[in-house]
Formats: sequence, C-alpha cells, structure tokens
Amino acid sequence: MNNLHGSLTPARLFSSTTSHFARGSRSTLERLHRDVPEYPYGPALWYKKANFGLYGGSHIQFGNTVSEKFELKNRRRWKPNVHNKQLWSASLGRFLRVKITARALRTVDKVGGLDEYLLGEKPARLKELGMSGWLLRWRIMQTEVVRERFRAERVRLGLSPANGAVRVGKEGGSVEKEAEEAEEMEEEERRGPDGRFLTAKELRQEIEGLDRELDDREAAADRDDVDPDEAVDAEGERKDHSKRTQPLSL
Repeated sequence: MNNLHGSLTPARLFSSTTSHFARGSRSTLERLHRDVPEYPYGPALWYKKANFGLYGGSHIQFGNTVSEKFELKNRRRWKPNVHNKQLWSASLGRFLRVKITARALRTVDKVGGLDEYLLGEKPARLKELGMSGWLLRWRIMQTEVVRERFRAERVRLGLSPANGAVRVGKEGGSVEKEAEEAEEMEEEERRGPDGRFLTAKELRQEIEGLDRELDDREAAADRDDVDPDEAVDAEGERKDHSKRTQPLSL
C-alpha cells in the first residue's frame, strides 16, 4: 500500500539519534553558554554527562571484582550515584530540578542550601561545579537578592557600593570592578597638575614639555660629569684649531 507521498517505501517515523547524544553535543553547550562568561576549567571531555548536572567532581571509575576462593578478576565499572532532585533557590524564589550526586548533595546540605553551594569562591568549589553549576551560578548572580548581598559585602569591607548587575569574569570575579579600576587609572592619567581634566591638545603639549625638560636635564648632567682639566685642554685645542684655520693676511 502506498503512503501519502506516493512512494513504495514507508515514511520514517523515528530517529536513530538518542536524546543523550543530542543533549551532550558541543553545539548544545555553546547554545546554553552563549551569553555566559567562559568557564575557567572548560567542559568535561571524556565523561560528558558531568556537563549537565552537579556531579561534584565525581566521574566513572574502572576496576575489578575478585572472587574469594579462586581470586578470579572480572572487569567492572562504578558510576556516580546520581539523583534527580528539586532544590530550592532563595535568590530565584523557586525550585530547580537538577541532576546531582549524593556527594554534592551532602555538600549542599552542609553549606546551607543550593545558593551557598553555587556562590562558593574557593578554586576547588569552582572546579567541581562543572558547566551546569557555572551556568546556575551566573543566573543567580544576576538576581537582585545576590546583587544586594554583594553591595552589603562591599560596604562592610569599606569599598564603594557598585550599582548594576554583577557579572562574572574568567576567574570568577566581578567585571564591573575591573572596569572601574581601568576607568580610574585613565582619569588619573588625563588630569593635569591643578587637578583639571586636559584636552587631547593640552595633553600632547604637556608631554612635549616634559620631553624637553628631560632632554635639558640630561644635557646638564653631561656637562657636570666633564673633568675641569679635560675642559681646559678641550678649550685650548679649540683655540689652536681656530688660529690654524684663520686666513693669512698679505
């Protein structure tokens, strides 16, 4: 019996590509992390399931099972103890369904919640977050609750409170702080002796004046380094040379 397309071959109603393979592709990671700062440690290369959950640094392990009587060895592997859990995020105000290992779940309970686990600042914590944890960390850092927390922390440390969203840099720091420091350095370079901002023309003239002053100082230092006896000899040689070069009067 022919199908709707008029062909003798039946229409293909399924796909041979598994959902896990499609989800674990590099293009999917690039799409999810398009607007997120680059993860310092990069994606997992050989155990790619860790890119889509909070695995806490756990990965598949290999070994042997040994019989007690004849000590026969059989190859086997140990997979991480992964669970699907709904964890509460105080900053987002809702539950998040995540894949998390039992090891990471104990750490979440110990530190006091999912937000505290994701906002850890130590390099070991950042390394065990993985690509999925890094994405969740960036999302909660854009909320008003976390931004207010960072402002209060800056005030406690005696720093000026920064307004606006807190964006994560390559090393996990604040991008706004780096931009403020660069802007302050640029402003200091453009200020004159009286504290007034200089135009491009005035700045160029000031630089030329400083260059002339340095040249005059170097010339004065060279004159001070000349020995008096050598200066007298040089002056005598110049006088003799001038006498020899004068034309004879007939």
